Amino acid sequence: MKHLIIIAALLVSGIMHAQTNYEKGMQKAFQLWGSNQPTEAANLFERIAKAEPDNWLPLYYAAQINIVNSFGEKDEEKLSAKLKKAQNLINDATAISKDNPEILVLQALLHTAWVAYDGATYGMTLSGKVVELYAKAAQLAPKNPRVVFSKAEWDMGGARYFGQDTTPFCKDIERSIELFANFKPETPFHPNWGKERAEQVLKSCEK
Repeated sequence: MKHLIIIAALLVSGIMHAQTNYEKGMQKAFQLWGSNQPTEAANLFERIAKAEPDNWLPLYYAAQINIVNSFGEKDEEKLSAKLKKAQNLINDATAISKDNPEILVLQALLHTAWVAYDGATYGMTLSGKVVELYAKAAQLAPKNPRVVFSKAEWDMGGARYFGQDTTPFCKDIERSIELFANFKPETPFHPNWGKERAEQVLKSCEK
């Protein structure tokens, strides 16, 4: 009995130690990202992912950094390298957590990065995929603020591209901000971004 208690105690302390290392690593990666060191942050998220093979979050953030940093990239070779890396990370995250609305939004943003780079080339092939991804994400998590906001921003971009009125989508932006106000992430490391961006977009609606 005594041996069992010792083994149990060792197991618990091992789990707590691993959890502490995970938390420290994640916090450090976010600090790097916040200090404008995205490459270092992405590399650390990838290292954490290798140590946490059943956790989709480090893969998600490593992919997100590559996607965010691809917007505005003029060099197609650099853009392609970032987005291919991001796609591989998304594939790995999806293998761990299927039908995850957060990952679906990230996949839609990756396609959007290609469309933003060259709408004439990639708009025809990827726009339908983006619409499908947001529809699926909305079905899975209709009250997720990132799903509602990202879909509305995509719809606004499409309307703007075709010279149509973007006003109808402002109500969706407003709704996403209400959802952001009440959203509680599952853990401190689960996705919780988008509110500031939604507020910026809403201001453009009011002009």
